[in-house]
Amino acid sequence: MMLETAKIRNLSVIAHIDHGKSTLSDRILELTKAVDPREMREQYLDSMDIERERGITIKAQNVRVSWKGYTLHLIDTPGHVDFGYEVSRSLAACEGVVLLVDASQGIEAQTLANCYLAIESDLEIVAVLNKIDLPAADPERYAAEIETVLGIPAESILRVSAKTGQGVAELLDAVVERIPAPKGDANAPLRALIFDSLYDQYRGVVSSIRIMDGKLKSSDRLRFMQANSFHGVEEIGARMPVPHPVDELGPGEVGYLITGIKDIGQARSGETVTTAERGATEPLEGYRHPKPMVFCGLYPVDGDEFEDLRESLEKLRLNDSSFSYDPETSLALGFGFRCGFLGLLHMEIVRERLEREFNLSLIATAPSVEYRVHLVGQPEFIVVDNPSEMPAAQSVAKIEEPFLKIDILTPTEFTGAVMDLCQTRRGEMLQMNYISPERVELNYRIPLAEVVMDFFDALKSRTKGYASLDYEADGYAESDLVKLDILLNSAPVDAFSAIIHKSKSYDYGRKMVAKLRELIPRQLFDVPIQAAVGGRIIARETVKARRKDVLAKCYGGDITRKRKLLEKQKEGKKRMKNIGRVEVPQEAFISALRLEEGN
Repeated sequence: MMLETAKIRNLSVIAHIDHGKSTLSDRILELTKAVDPREMREQYLDSMDIERERGITIKAQNVRVSWKGYTLHLIDTPGHVDFGYEVSRSLAACEGVVLLVDASQGIEAQTLANCYLAIESDLEIVAVLNKIDLPAADPERYAAEIETVLGIPAESILRVSAKTGQGVAELLDAVVERIPAPKGDANAPLRALIFDSLYDQYRGVVSSIRIMDGKLKSSDRLRFMQANSFHGVEEIGARMPVPHPVDELGPGEVGYLITGIKDIGQARSGETVTTAERGATEPLEGYRHPKPMVFCGLYPVDGDEFEDLRESLEKLRLNDSSFSYDPETSLALGFGFRCGFLGLLHMEIVRERLEREFNLSLIATAPSVEYRVHLVGQPEFIVVDNPSEMPAAQSVAKIEEPFLKIDILTPTEFTGAVMDLCQTRRGEMLQMNYISPERVELNYRIPLAEVVMDFFDALKSRTKGYASLDYEADGYAESDLVKLDILLNSAPVDAFSAIIHKSKSYDYGRKMVAKLRELIPRQLFDVPIQAAVGGRIIARETVKARRKDVLAKCYGGDITRKRKLLEKQKEGKKRMKNIGRVEVPQEAFISALRLEEGN
């Protein structure tokens, strides 16, 4: 039976990482008796182990609960900046948001970014200060801060403690009162938005959907408009939070859809679903193909595990269609894959899931980004995401690199340290706002390549963990970039190559050769380690030869005999040096690539 539209409220909870979003979802499930008390556990909606450990939500979840005769659809969104597009699709399925702010920390950068997304989508905002039970909580101060920054009156901001349950009932009353009921014409052609999909090994792809117009029946044949594919409905239903099959979903309802699709790429976030016969002609707005921003090579430590890695990537891809992978070979590391990710956290999560769920040992090369390389005398540019593919310096007219607009919120005492960090990373300040006497917001334009290494770690360490960061892509611009090669015994090692700004190439090259000198074991001949830019050597270290004691059997006797043996050894070393190949242990690659991450 279809729900009455006036009695439905669709809401999303947006908050910065660790501000209590998943805990609030737990309390709502308890209060509305959606979950049996015996089955209740913490972070109920976070199903992945990695989500529980890191305290973050990676996959958006949704649940239907009842409150005083109203049906609330609670859509939990990812809180991390890498998943900004997923957040925007979750918000598109709602009429209002609960903006959750920690009463002991105040507004953070990502809360602001998601809140602006909600304002742009014209959603009703219910502001809430959480964690009022903490001794460090200062609700009055942070309510005034929210009023200053977002213009939400301080007296309308609710105070709750998701941990103890205080104020959660009043929050649900406010949701019913303030958030409007969904609009939608039940007699129009079906238009439904997919805002998340996950892969079930028994049932195929299970999509979370919101019906915008029309009705979705369990007997329908559907057309996926962006993928342009046709599928029959196997099951539709609502999550309460246990999946509960129904015969039909009407306008404003949120539920799940199973059509037997086996490839999650066919049911991406943002996809519009309509009926095959007499369906809608225009898809819903806002669909974007996920575009990787950060690239790195993943290689098995043991070369025999290459096929296992390929299978693991295929299986992981079933659950996450937003990363890409292509096979590649490296002279130093053997066979592996070049993978593209939405951002650094996304890269870390995929790598950790591969090592954990599939029991693989991996080497990841330093993260890089996509450069646009304009060649001399050619109108078109080529896209390079791997330093080893960079054309020779003499054929390059100019190189463009991607930029970001970053938004940093920090306590005022760390302003100088943050500005210094952004300036050393080639950042250009756009503006600076004091949102309260104690906190400042800084906006910079900065190259993506400078952020992907360890910008976030450096920001946290300089601000004792108090700063927060949000970013968005801001196009490409020309930069003075060079390819830096590392040569071992005059032969380039592709795994250590990097594309780097000319002003930083000398420092980076010097650090890299010094590190490799410690890591490479001594051979029977001298090994020169050189850093070169376009054929010019800019730094050098030498691993001295290990000497075999050829005089061990000469105790006393004629000096000419000893000299003859030493000369013979010298000749042999010379010949060996010409044909000798340097043995580089696996640990050296792992440690040297760590240096790149932790520079």
